[in-house]
Amino acid sequence: MATGVFDILHLGHLHFLERALALGDELVVVVAHDDTVRKLKHEPITPAEMRCELIASLKPVTKAVVGDPNDHFKVVEELRPDIVVLGFDQESDPDTIVSKAAERGLTIKVERLGKYDADLDGTRKIISRIIDWWTYQKMIDDVEGGGE
Repeated sequence: MATGVFDILHLGHLHFLERALALGDELVVVVAHDDTVRKLKHEPITPAEMRCELIASLKPVTKAVVGDPNDHFKVVEELRPDIVVLGFDQESDPDTIVSKAAERGLTIKVERLGKYDADLDGTRKIISRIIDWWTYQKMIDDVEGGGE
């Protein structure tokens, strides 16, 4: 099982999911609920259902579900994964995940994967690139249009 926001899909996400699948026979992905994204990160750019559909369509993914905004372990309890895979930038503590799962009668292993490095391997990098492009285009338009 892997989890994430997956707000603007990029190669870092794909490589994370490919590496997560390599740790087992199938890969279930929990896409963060919009309320969870708002609470922990930012206002989501795309709704959870859209993000979930995109993730479900990727080759490494066996199944994708939207997480519960009130009980993050509900889906873990329902799907009973053997391994929970964390990305390099996910703040969750592996020992806490193992102990909370044990409280629910689950025995799981937690693996943290390293960073995948590419030019546009992060949502913030993509957004920054778009802002830079838009700012440049606006400047060109202002110069060509006489600043009107």
